[in-house]
Amino acid sequence: MSDAFTTDHSAAQLAGAHSHGPAVKNAAKPVGSRAERVTSFDLADIPIPTGREEEWRFTPFHKFEPLFNPIANPAAVEILIEKPNDDWVVENVTPAADPRFGRAGKPGDRAAVAGWHAADTGIVITLPADTDIIEPLKMRVVGQSTDQGAVKLLIQAEPKSRGVVVIDHTGSALCNETIELVVADGAHLTVVALQDWDNDAIHASSHRAVVGTDATLKHIVVSLGGDAVRITPDAAFTGAGGSVEMLGLYFADAGQHLEHRLFVDHGQPNCTSRVTYKGALQGEGAHTVWVGDVLIQANATDTDTYEMNRNLVLTKGARADSVPNLEIETGEIVGAGHASATGRFDDEQLFYLMARGIPEKEARRLVVRGFFAELIGQIGVPEVEQRLLASIEGELATSMSEQIGG
Repeated sequence: MSDAFTTDHSAAQLAGAHSHGPAVKNAAKPVGSRAERVTSFDLADIPIPTGREEEWRFTPFHKFEPLFNPIANPAAVEILIEKPNDDWVVENVTPAADPRFGRAGKPGDRAAVAGWHAADTGIVITLPADTDIIEPLKMRVVGQSTDQGAVKLLIQAEPKSRGVVVIDHTGSALCNETIELVVADGAHLTVVALQDWDNDAIHASSHRAVVGTDATLKHIVVSLGGDAVRITPDAAFTGAGGSVEMLGLYFADAGQHLEHRLFVDHGQPNCTSRVTYKGALQGEGAHTVWVGDVLIQANATDTDTYEMNRNLVLTKGARADSVPNLEIETGEIVGAGHASATGRFDDEQLFYLMARGIPEKEARRLVVRGFFAELIGQIGVPEVEQRLLASIEGELATSMSEQIGG
């Protein structure tokens, strides 16, 4: 990308830490630290915000205000589940009476705590111990109207299990969603959340995950549709040797707001996390937000973590905000760092392709496809990968007359 603003920092630059040196303790948490935020199941503990708070300062606040109250019409969204076989266990439950809910952590913002209370019914999806299922379980969340709806979902992978869950969001909706992920010791769980809403949808979704000893979570978020979408994935380790991989892809059009706020909490030794999010923007008022917070606690020795965000701005009038944050409380780590870059369409790449006889329109498509290709290839669910490639082609088929440098 040309004319890009880039940051790329290692742990040594950020906190004076090195792999085998003395422990480093920050003198004070930075303002707005995710590690210091209030988390609670009690609405009274997380009051309705004003829009000036750190966690809401990039957000079109007025669009999400209805979701700050625990209100839901059960008919506003329809949930459809397709199991690949009978090994998966799916239960419809009353969350308030089911102690399995809440094990993945407490809500951390007003929309999340309101969503926790709004849903009178919930779904528990269980992958039994010692099962290995190749075909994904598919769940569809279909918005039926712009009435306020709530979704409450728990996915639990029991010890030494392996499976994939794909959650597909479509239709018109004002949706407040809670997704809890509990990955037990030795389990390997992949979860893909697709936001392919209609243009009028407002969606706030809180994803909270806990990862056990020697367990692996692969968490994938794809945001393409909707008027305003805000996804807040949190992951915490409950045992040594765990691994979290968070991948994200988003493409914002004119007037669309797509926001992703992540928090990875390293509180156990010898754990690994990798975060890679990529986004493209085109059209007047297109806005994306990525905030990536990683905390390495004092006892999380031998941590290995890295987060990266890349944004490709295709037209004038589009804006991408990218904020990586890394807090390190020990120097006894394997490695830690982050990178962030936002830039316009790369004119040099475009010139290179056109000089070899490729028409400009096709050359632009090739550059954007190349930007996303490596990330799409890491998803590991062929059906989702093919759908994303088709969706990107569809986005690029819209007007590109306002390309920067075009």
